[in-house]
Amino acid sequence: MDWGQILNNTASFILSPETIGFMLAAIGLSIHFGYAGLLNFGMAGFMAIGAYSYAISILSFGLPWYVAMMVSIVGAVVFAVLLGIPTLRLRGDYLAIVTIAAAEIVRLLFQSQIFDEWTNSADGLGGYHAGFRAANPLPAGSYGIGPWTYTETGWWVRIFGLLLVVLAVLVTWMLMRSPWGRVLKGIREDEDAVRSLGKNVFLYKMQALIIGGVFGALGGVVIALPAAVIPQYYLPSLTFFVWTALLLGGAATIFGPVLGAVLYWALMAFLAGVLPQMATEGWLPLTPTNAGNLRFIVVGVALMLLVAFRPQGILGKKKEMTFVK
Repeated sequence: MDWGQILNNTASFILSPETIGFMLAAIGLSIHFGYAGLLNFGMAGFMAIGAYSYAISILSFGLPWYVAMMVSIVGAVVFAVLLGIPTLRLRGDYLAIVTIAAAEIVRLLFQSQIFDEWTNSADGLGGYHAGFRAANPLPAGSYGIGPWTYTETGWWVRIFGLLLVVLAVLVTWMLMRSPWGRVLKGIREDEDAVRSLGKNVFLYKMQALIIGGVFGALGGVVIALPAAVIPQYYLPSLTFFVWTALLLGGAATIFGPVLGAVLYWALMAFLAGVLPQMATEGWLPLTPTNAGNLRFIVVGVALMLLVAFRPQGILGKKKEMTFVK
């Protein structure tokens, strides 16, 4: 097996736009679930709204890229409000089912031919990159070391995405140290007790849903920056991948979502390289394609073991994380 290529591909995913986008989405999901106790299984919907709002704002309305990002944030806020008003009084698995359905409705609407003029239906959107790339302050050329060598465009996407991650981490840290954050943690543990103290539990949940949804939308924008917006990407499985990254690092932690996203994509890249080559060498009774798909089973089993034996994640503490009853 070509271990050099496998390790290079694995290392390159540490700074990939998808990894950075997952960091932002996992931070948002951490606010939803880790701190507020909201069992949200519709993060793919927020990511889709962020990406589509960004692309449509540029392609259909000719807005600058930075204004398009503001539109993505507004879109996430509107979706969070529309989703939260009828659902935030639900608990546990009921909320999970409704949020899955809401995210699928969003994806199917973007895929529908009714809005083909703006969304290009199943073919998705592309060609919206010029404004963002024109704002690149880096000189032309390739920079980096080993697997982390990229063009000026590749570095601009990664640097911009990492700046958003730093901002999201800082905002989360400040919020969770504030009285607002302490109330949110109290709602996670026992919302009836918090309600008995005169706090508006619904309003706090709505605020948490909005803030986490904005981070998820920004994650969708970062993933879309170097590529295209395709509706098939925002399947329910995307939400579960983000959940995997969150639980790996630790749901009720500041840096857990960042670490979890890195570990998730590094593991997926490593298995995508190792398993097909093992099949080619005859070590697995599978075709290389089927062996590559085996990585989802491996990650799924690892997630089950993690939830069973360390539900607080790698960086979490047991007293900091209790699952929704």
